[in-house]
Amino acid sequence: MPRERKLSSILISTAIFIILEIAAFVMLRHNGDLQNIWIAKISHSVMGRIWGGSDNIRYYLSLKKTNDELAQENFELRQALDIYKSVAGEARRDSLSSLIEPHSDYSFIPATIVKISKNKQHNYFIINKGSEDGVRPQSGVITQEGVIGIIDAVDKHYSYGFSLMNSGLSISARIGTEGAVGPLSWDGRSYSGAVLKEIPLQYKFAPGDTVWTSGYSAIFPPDIPLGVTGEAKIVNGAVNEIDVELFENFTALRYVTVVENVGRDEILSLESLEGETE
Repeated sequence: MPRERKLSSILISTAIFIILEIAAFVMLRHNGDLQNIWIAKISHSVMGRIWGGSDNIRYYLSLKKTNDELAQENFELRQALDIYKSVAGEARRDSLSSLIEPHSDYSFIPATIVKISKNKQHNYFIINKGSEDGVRPQSGVITQEGVIGIIDAVDKHYSYGFSLMNSGLSISARIGTEGAVGPLSWDGRSYSGAVLKEIPLQYKFAPGDTVWTSGYSAIFPPDIPLGVTGEAKIVNGAVNEIDVELFENFTALRYVTVVENVGRDEILSLESLEGETE
């Protein structure tokens, strides 16, 4: 019984204390503007913390859904990017096909560059097609923007070639549709610079004229666009050396086409006979 009386006393004291606190709060609430402002600030602060905490809880609970949505969006973007790359690659091949269709004396093999060097004097590239795909040494490599280089060595599934950005490589090029022909080689400095040499002074040209493959070789077909002419200088008082800005961007190469002159062996055989008669 004494324990029950003590518990009752505590409950009564607690109830009285709560009633007195409520009464004091009501009295303060109605006792003046200063007290009203002070009480309002306290209540607003308390409510702000409660609402902020509930917002944080809702935000935390929604993180999983947000992460799932972001993951799905990233997946869809990757799919769209893969489709775009595929379409872009096909568009480049279609553009090149329209360029090389008239050359029935050549065979063409689409390929992808898997490695390329750009910061050497003797730059090279490797493509993902080899002897089992029909690639042979001394085949040309082109895009719709110009000449990439020449295949030097062939394995079963890969081929190694010298890039046009190689100080040891030159190709036969022509200014305009009926202009002068000379050897075109890399200028050794920039990714898009070349020099067209041995152009006789009597041939007229203007900056901005298009430079094409001449077809005077057993490797590349004629009329592949290479670049445009720039400044020229006279060498030895007899010929012009002309700067050429190449169309091809060697810093962003991926899709290429291997081109082979079907009659190359016959041409080389005739050339060797001519050498024997001299």
